[in-house]
This record gives sequence, C-alpha cells and structure tokens, in this order.
Amino acid sequence: MPLTFSKPETSPIPLFAVPKDGLDNWLSTLDDRARIWAVASGFKGADGTTLIIPDADNKIACAAVGLGGDNSYKRRRFIVAAARATLPEGDYDLRGIGAGPDLEEAALGWLLAGYRFARYASSTPPKARLVTPAGIDGERLQAIAAGEALTRDLINTPASDMGPADLETAARELSDQFGATLSVIQGDNLLDQGFPMIHAVGRASPRAPRLIDMNWGQSGPRLTLVGKGVCFDTGGLNIKPGASMGLMKKDMGGAATVLGLARMIMSLGLGVRLRVLIPAVENAINGNAFRPQDILNSRKGLTVEINNTDAEGRLVLADALALADEGKPDLIVSMATLTGAARVAVGPDLVPFYVTQNSDAQVLQAAGEKVRDPVWQMPFWDPYEGMIEPGIADLDNAPKGGMAGSITAALFLRRFVTQTPRYVHMDMYGWQPTAQPARPKGGIGQGARALLDALPELLGL
Repeated sequence: MPLTFSKPETSPIPLFAVPKDGLDNWLSTLDDRARIWAVASGFKGADGTTLIIPDADNKIACAAVGLGGDNSYKRRRFIVAAARATLPEGDYDLRGIGAGPDLEEAALGWLLAGYRFARYASSTPPKARLVTPAGIDGERLQAIAAGEALTRDLINTPASDMGPADLETAARELSDQFGATLSVIQGDNLLDQGFPMIHAVGRASPRAPRLIDMNWGQSGPRLTLVGKGVCFDTGGLNIKPGASMGLMKKDMGGAATVLGLARMIMSLGLGVRLRVLIPAVENAINGNAFRPQDILNSRKGLTVEINNTDAEGRLVLADALALADEGKPDLIVSMATLTGAARVAVGPDLVPFYVTQNSDAQVLQAAGEKVRDPVWQMPFWDPYEGMIEPGIADLDNAPKGGMAGSITAALFLRRFVTQTPRYVHMDMYGWQPTAQPARPKGGIGQGARALLDALPELLGL
C-alpha cells in the first residue's frame, strides 16, 4: 500500500484528536445526540483509543482518537497512528492538533502505520485513509515515509535474499530512480584498489564482498554517508552463539538506513552533493576466513590487530571512511549496527551518536526531539584512546575488559577520519523488538529523520 495521503472526491470524516484533559471541552462542541453517544460509549481520551459516532442514518458522523494524559507523548510516540488499524474504511480529516511538530508526528505516524512487509506473506493494509492535514508539507512527509519503508524492507529481508549483491541491486535501483551514478568494487579488486579490510572480512563467503559508491547532486555542500552493510554476521571464527546470531540479518541496518536517508534527500531535491558508501560483506566461516591475532592492513595505512572476528563492522567501515575522508567533504556521517554495548547503555529506542564538533551535537539533538526520532550524544573520550592501541599494531579491533564498548568502537572509527573536521557516527540498533504504533516488530530506521531535519542547519542549506 502506498504510504501516501488521500485525495477524496467527497468530504472526509472529521477525526478529532482528544487529550484526557480536553475531553469535556470536546464533548461540549458536539450536538446532544453525539455527546450522549460518546459518553455512553465510555470514551475517556486514553492514548490510542478510538470512538466512532454515527449519524441518524447510521453512517459515520465523526470519529475521535485519544491522546492520553500529559505524559503520553513522553512515553509513547505516534499515538494517533494507533487509530488507523481500528477505524473503518474511509477518508479522515484530522483535527484538534495545532500546526507544528505534534501535527507532523501524527501525520507521519499515520503514514507509517500503513507499512507492511509483504514480500513472503500476504498482509491486509489498513483501510482508513487520511487527507493531508492543513499546515504541514504533505509531500515531504510522504518522501520521508517512502525512505523509511525502503529501510524497513531491506532490514526485514532475510540474508538468503539480501546478500552483498542484493544490497548492490537495491542501491542501483535507487540510483537509477533518481538519476544518481553508481560504481562498485568487488572481490579481489578490493585488494587491487586499496580496501584490504573489506576484502578480509568478506572473503570467506561465496558471496563476494564489495564497496558500493553512489553519487548524486551537482552543487552545494558535500555530504558523505557511510553505512555498515554486513548482510549476515556469523561472528566469523569467533562464532556467535545461536541466540546472538538470530537477528544478524539486521547487521546491514546502517546501510539500509543511509539508503533510506538518501532516498529522502534525493526525493526532496536537497541542494547537496551526496555520496553514499556501503561496504557490503557477509562475515562467514571458511578455511580462508580472517583469524584472531591476524594483523590487517587498512586503506589508511594503519595496521589492525584482530582480537575478535566478531568485531568486523568497524573494519569494513574503516576502509570506507578512509575513502570518504580522502574526498574532504563538508560532513561525514557513519551509521552502523555496531555494538551491543550501545544497546546496554541506552536500549533499543535511543541512538547513541558521536561528533567531532559539539555544535553539531546540539543541532542534531534538537532535531531528534523535534521530529520524534530520539538520539543521544556520547563522548569521543580521548582518555580511552590507549584501550584501542595493542602495541603490536596501530589499533586493536576488540579491546579487552568489556568496558566502554561503544565509545572505543567510535574512537577506532575516528582514527580513519583525519582530513574532514566534521564527523558524526551513529551506533544504531535498527530493530523494533515489540510492536508499537507506526512501528511494527522488525526492521526500523533510526537517526535518519533527525539527520534530515538537521541538515539545513548543519550544512547551511
């Protein structure tokens, strides 16, 4: 089902958003028949609850959705979206939410509530539709929803159908759709062209590793997005236990998210020169797999001691970041499902992020709060630099001790960005563990909407 607003030929059905503390005021606006019906139905404005009020001919006169109490927005996002699954078929006109971030969140949530991953099994989309609420940019929200749907589809697709070549196909289709250019370095050509760590991580798989490089835009500030594309992660020779391997189809969530964000940027025609770099690999087990205690060379010239083959994401990102840094763009952003330590620190909802300039953090944090895409700043803590220096090589890919795992991974990546002053790294989860309004269980984009909203200020657009 297209994630779009409707354009009905007849007048839409009023849909009132009613907070608990505004229930009496709303009831006072109804005629006697409708008010009696609402009271008798027991509608209290609890968050996500709905009410249908019929007219004298037993057709829908209007409907209502509860917004809950003062803390509901703090505890649950996309409350209005919960109504979409319960309302009967029809075109609805949302009322009762003033123009601004709350209205944008409600409208975007409604669109995203129409998302279904239906590649392998049929699914019935919701039948309730929404007209574009007055005071919002409907085309922008539709572009954002389409980008998010792309990200979700890519993450939700199992590794049997989403290997490095499939991820390349998805990037190529996106490139062709928006007139971008795309080049790919694959297999042993990675060694010839200076990407030894991408090659090392992916060489054990029969599905060849590759570096995907997409470019779009002719003028404006230069933005480079780098997304981790580990299409499946067994852990390599440091094999993961079964419980930890179960969600590893989502280990390309960073790549999926930068592609979704790129789709938003290109669809909206932002005035940037966009580059998307995706190291796409499968971390498999074979006789030629890279091993613990191996020392790898990198594109940057730094050597890396391998102390855990399950810390492979930072290796492929490092080579891609080195290439991004050579171009000296105005801003580099890396997005990756990188560490379990990030999830221990902030859980699945929040995206820890790191910046080399604190002013960028303030912009990004504010944007995340505005568009309900929560992010949380973490420090590039220089005193921990020694933890990633093993002595036998320049860097250690898996410092011992079990502390500050997200920070040390971010510090590792920062070593490969030396010519570009402004660098942002996001350590995302990319998965919704339990269904919530507009966010079904499964793959999810995180940080993309916050970045999109922040770009005008970050890049002076």
